[in-house]
Amino acid sequence: MTYTVKEIFYTLQGEGAQAGRAAVFCRFSGCNLWSGREEDRSRAVCQFCDTDFVGTGPDGGKFKSSTELAEAIDRCWGGGASPPFSSKSGNDPRKYVVCTGGEPLLQVDEGLIAALHDRGFEVAVETNGTRPAPESLDWVCVSPKAGAPLVQTTGSELKLVFPQAGAMPEKFEQMAFTHFFLQPMDGPEIQRNTEFAIAYCLGHPRWRLSIQTHKLVGLR
Repeated sequence: MTYTVKEIFYTLQGEGAQAGRAAVFCRFSGCNLWSGREEDRSRAVCQFCDTDFVGTGPDGGKFKSSTELAEAIDRCWGGGASPPFSSKSGNDPRKYVVCTGGEPLLQVDEGLIAALHDRGFEVAVETNGTRPAPESLDWVCVSPKAGAPLVQTTGSELKLVFPQAGAMPEKFEQMAFTHFFLQPMDGPEIQRNTEFAIAYCLGHPRWRLSIQTHKLVGLR
């Protein structure tokens, strides 16, 4: 299988239960809810996405095998720094990769997960939940989108962009997730959406507030 990747970079996770954790982000190209092109946004199932996942960038590319992609991700761990700031040890418990997109589960498979596990990585995915997640994943974050079928109804965290008409929190809170987060929808109404999310979390303590801290501190 050939994997098409927009970018691979080393940063801190900015949101959800793993916020603040060092991670390699592997952003896969393509999504099943939007083409990624502005001319198609008004017809997309998801119309609020703010991520560029079209094609390949200078930090991405096409990888001909799971081994080739896993090696590229491993080289990125620690930002390419020399010890003591990075570790290439296969049993380093800190090694963490987030497979994101676009929709990563259009491409992430058991072969890639195994290749990453062989290099000592804990493997996470951020998905819209429209495709089943491989069982060998270590962390599954599902972010449902209104109007899209939700197939993956279990996981580590459910992170709901809020508010979405047709995707209110009560629709999901009985599902089998360990963590439940509301993340204010970014854009011109971010302040109002944040106030709404805070109020909802105060009234429904099952839910926790997720802020995109990477945007606040200027991380990629």
